[in-house]
Amino acid sequence: MNFRSMATWMVVPGVLWLAACGAGSRPATGKKLIAIITPSHDNPFFKAEAETAAARAQELGYETSVNSHDDDAHKQDQLIDVAIANQAAAIVLDNAGADATVAAVRKAKAASIPSFLIDREINANGVAVSQIVSNNYQGASLGAQEFVRLMGEKGNFIELVGRESDTNAAIRTRGYHDVLDKYDGLKQTGRQSANWSQTEAYQKMETMIQGNRGIKGVIAGNDTMALGAAAALKNAGMDKVVVVGFDGSPDAIASIRSGGIGATVLQPAATISRLAVDQAHRYLTTGSTGAPEKQSIDCELVTPANADQYGLFGRK
Repeated sequence: MNFRSMATWMVVPGVLWLAACGAGSRPATGKKLIAIITPSHDNPFFKAEAETAAARAQELGYETSVNSHDDDAHKQDQLIDVAIANQAAAIVLDNAGADATVAAVRKAKAASIPSFLIDREINANGVAVSQIVSNNYQGASLGAQEFVRLMGEKGNFIELVGRESDTNAAIRTRGYHDVLDKYDGLKQTGRQSANWSQTEAYQKMETMIQGNRGIKGVIAGNDTMALGAAAALKNAGMDKVVVVGFDGSPDAIASIRSGGIGATVLQPAATISRLAVDQAHRYLTTGSTGAPEKQSIDCELVTPANADQYGLFGRK
């Protein structure tokens, strides 16, 4: 029989999948499939999440698919549909929006596919099996305390925030300001969203410093924005300005070691990704993860004093 007569091709931008008509098809190996879906791998944090989750799933004997929704909720919906069509055993997801993702995860649940969320929560309980995130508030508090110390408790500063629709962006800025606003000597003179992007942070920092050449510091919602800001400041001859980021990316840690940015807050992407896959495996084999749905993992402060102790989003 002609193979193509038995199957349909499902096309998602950047992804090509084969699914049998109707119910979908299991991987050719006969292994159960874990679908791993994250934001763009252009960001090293999300790339590390995906690669760590895939490696752990393969260690446990699963087939894996790894795709990016690029923070596009519509593309995320399509990728969830692909996972359902291919009868995935589980989905590991760093989602594309706290509200926009609820329906997609609910759809997977209705198809008897459990979802294990990492890094970002959704605004619903009881839809995903697990929601495992970094303690963004605790981490932001650590970063803000170090920023205050590096600033000498006074001076003008600029804040770069992440994507406005991302829950983590709001939590981090709240954590920052619950510390910074206690110091009368600190004054925020500029605030822009750079959407987690290094290029956008560079461009926005170039514009903002034209009217803020007297700034003493920049605090950023993630490392890519911190690195973009640091590059713009250096290009403007302002490389003495204090810059603090968040994520603990290898590039940020390298910058800290070389005297670039002052500090970052490491969120343990590798630990969280492995934990999600382990819980998926436990759930699939026993019917329970043995853990509550909402789980928070503390972050760690990385400075020149301890930067050599850290590697790919975790301790060496």
